[in-house]
Amino acid sequence: MSTRAEAAATGATGVTAAPSRREQILKEAARLFAERGFHGVGVDEIGAAVGISGPGLYRHFAGKDAMLAELLVGISERLLTGGRHRVAEAAGDPAAVLASLINGHIDFALDDRPLITLHDRELDRLREEDRKLVRQLQRQYVELWVETVRALHPGVPEAEVRVAVHAVFGLLNSTPHLGAVGRGATESLLRRLAYGAFAALSD
Repeated sequence: MSTRAEAAATGATGVTAAPSRREQILKEAARLFAERGFHGVGVDEIGAAVGISGPGLYRHFAGKDAMLAELLVGISERLLTGGRHRVAEAAGDPAAVLASLINGHIDFALDDRPLITLHDRELDRLREEDRKLVRQLQRQYVELWVETVRALHPGVPEAEVRVAVHAVFGLLNSTPHLGAVGRGATESLLRRLAYGAFAALSD
């Protein structure tokens, strides 16, 4: 298992360690890249945000391209690992699985907004190998949702279920564009909207 996947698996079990210097760098890089664009941020600025020199970053990463790859591949790994854990934890109850998947994705969408912005703007900057890996991980994550929703709506064609899943992702991943109405209110609204979208499959 890769370092990123190991970290994701640890997070999925609820064991939270203090962020490492590497994780601090990635968090600040994501924030700065999202605010000003990948090419609008220098290594020195990222270093200053975590209290080290720009050249000191090269002890952790080969450069900005490596940070971007770590961020985008890493979040895809984390979502898939967390999703698989949620499926296993629900022990075959599709309603419980869906509830857990929705809650987990809402947490991601609210806590990691810069990564959503990065994915939308910068995915094409990744090396082809890393971009393919991101897409592969995302497809596997989508399948977790599709299988769960199909179990709850067995009479609905798979194509419609797949469209609904992607539509809900679009809804939940809209958080970078939402106004500030408070986390609790936003979380509750997103949950109701997601459930409403899936319930519409049976209308």
